[in-house]
Amino acid sequence: MRVTFLGTGSAMPTGERFQTGVLVQEDGRTLLIDCGSGVLHRLQQSGVGYEAVSTVLLTHHHLDHVSDLLPLMKARWLAGEDHLEIVGPRGTKGLVDGLLEVHEYMQGKLELQVREVVAGEFSVGGFDVEAYETRHSLRCLAYRFGDRFTFSGDSEAFAGLANFADGSAILLHDCSFPDDVDVSNHPTPSQLGAELADVELGRVYLTHLYPHTDGRHAEMRDSVTAHYDGDVRFAEDLQTVSIE
Repeated sequence: MRVTFLGTGSAMPTGERFQTGVLVQEDGRTLLIDCGSGVLHRLQQSGVGYEAVSTVLLTHHHLDHVSDLLPLMKARWLAGEDHLEIVGPRGTKGLVDGLLEVHEYMQGKLELQVREVVAGEFSVGGFDVEAYETRHSLRCLAYRFGDRFTFSGDSEAFAGLANFADGSAILLHDCSFPDDVDVSNHPTPSQLGAELADVELGRVYLTHLYPHTDGRHAEMRDSVTAHYDGDVRFAEDLQTVSIE
C-alpha cells in the first residue's frame, strides 16, 4: 500500500501546504480521501493525475475538505472520463446535489454514483474500510484500512479514536495547533500525546496544520512524545509512505 499526503494544511493558507487530500493506492486501485483546495494540482504533481481518480471518500463536508470536488468533476469530464463515485457521511448526496444546482452546466456531464456511509465496515474503490465517528463541529468519520493505515479526519483527540487506530502501521492524525492555542474540535499536541499513550502504532504523522504551527514543529513533537513514546513526524505535501 502506498499513501500519499497530497494536502496537509488547513482552511488558512500557508503558501506551502494545500488543503486536505490523501491518496491511497494498492494493486492498481486508487482512492482519494477528501478533496480540499489545491488537491487537484497535487494530483498532477504526484504523477497520478485526476484521470486515475474515479472514487472519492469524504471524511466530512467542511469547505477545506471538499472545495476541489467540483473542479475534479469538471477536469474528469474535460479529459473524457465518464464517471465518478463519491462516498461520505450522511449529507453527502445533498452536498453534491447543491454543488450541481449552483453550477447547472455540470449536471449530466458525468455518471455520478453517490453513496452515504455510517460508522462500521464497508467497501469503497476496491478497499475494505472501517469507519468511526470522530468529535468535530460537523459529522466526521475516521477511516481505517486494516492494520496498515488509519486517517483521523478532523477530530479532537479522545480515547475512542485512539483505540480505533490501535495497531495501525501508520496513523495520520489531525494536530492543528500548538499547545498555547485554545481550541475545540481539533487536538493540541499534548492532548494527542496523552490519548495515544496506551496504544501501539508503527508511526504517527501530524497533519491539518494551521499557520500557527509554522516554526514550532520541534516543540509540538516534544509535547506529543512527552506522553507517547512512539515515532512521531510531520506530514508534508506530496510525501509518499509505503506500507507492507
